[in-house]
Amino acid sequence: MPEFDAAFAFEIRDWVSTIIRYGAALLSLIACIHCAMQKPDAFNALGTLSKGAWIGVLALSLVFALLFGAFGRPSLFTLIAIAAALVYLLDVRSGIKDIGGSVY
Repeated sequence: MPEFDAAFAFEIRDWVSTIIRYGAALLSLIACIHCAMQKPDAFNALGTLSKGAWIGVLALSLVFALLFGAFGRPSLFTLIAIAAALVYLLDVRSGIKDIGGSVY
């Protein structure tokens, strides 16, 4: 039976942390770009935040993912960035697509 190497466990943890950090940044970037491509009227029709407010929230989530994720392990700010991007992508984006206001 092979011995457990603690260095290997730390290496796996570092890889998982890196994937989470880059995934959060990519998710926020995709959501921000999608939001910027939409018509402002679609947000008003849904009754959600305005387009400018969503771009601000998603840009801030991108900054959180890039800035605070650069310090090593994912932090609470990384989770906030993921949550903001997922709320936009799963709720607002699908609503825009349902009403037919999607540019992309």
